[in-house]
Amino acid sequence: MLTDLISTWLAARRAGGYSLKHLERDLQPFVVFSSARAEEHIRAATAIEWAAQAATPGQRYQRFHKVAQLARYLHAEDPRHELLPAGYFPAKGHRPVPYIYSADDERRLFEVATHLGSSETIRPHAVTAVLALLFATGLRVSEALALRTSDVTPDGLIIRETKFRKTRLVPLHVSAARGLASHLDRRRAFAGNEDHVFLHAPGKSLGPKAFRYWWDHILLASGIRPAPPARRPRIHDIRHTFAVRALESAPALRDRIDRHMLAVSTYLGHSRIADTYWYFQATPGLMSQVADACQKRFEGALP
Repeated sequence: MLTDLISTWLAARRAGGYSLKHLERDLQPFVVFSSARAEEHIRAATAIEWAAQAATPGQRYQRFHKVAQLARYLHAEDPRHELLPAGYFPAKGHRPVPYIYSADDERRLFEVATHLGSSETIRPHAVTAVLALLFATGLRVSEALALRTSDVTPDGLIIRETKFRKTRLVPLHVSAARGLASHLDRRRAFAGNEDHVFLHAPGKSLGPKAFRYWWDHILLASGIRPAPPARRPRIHDIRHTFAVRALESAPALRDRIDRHMLAVSTYLGHSRIADTYWYFQATPGLMSQVADACQKRFEGALP
């Protein structure tokens, strides 16, 4: 019975754009655990006992959290499914603050990327073009590497079936569009029948594994090493950098801030605008701007 209810719940959530590839698999051990006790409805005590068997605090939290989500959904239709007590197993640590690349960091990364091989080969041009596109658009690296030539349109980039199974259009700044067009002109001599925008070698697309290898090399050679306790910069932090800079450019008027936030969230492909608001804590400078705006509003200087 619980197995069927889980399938119904996941179908409803997937209709909202979530992939949830592993959630059904992760909940099946709980179904087995409950069935061994001849229970057809979620009981809080059973969920606690099952979650407590996990090896680490993080795993216990994840187990309990997944069952709690299911219980909330089922309880609305059938109160015999018990709601789980909030915070019974402590959550994992706070989301780590990303590394925000400076203009000098960008310059050093591009300087290394352009020397990854002979200028007669496609590799240095492709890797440099990927980095430039990430900094210009905030795309996920997987989205950039998946681009096909047909996805490059006069209106922007068509990003297909991404993290939340949604397709979106990403407009490009004139300079970014020109840079990408220049790369497409160069790649024609190496493309063959391959239609991916970025190539690793003649006729071969630049995949995540190859790009990760060259990214690690670029980062090491660039000498970008933040002082402790800051963590090592990641490729995904380029996306964070784009988001922070986009939010820093928000207008002062309150209604325009709301529209700006929604535009940035849509552009980045976030499923929830809360994921965009998180970037407010990414840099002290951004937090200072938010604090100043709030103070002025309290003083009546802003509408």
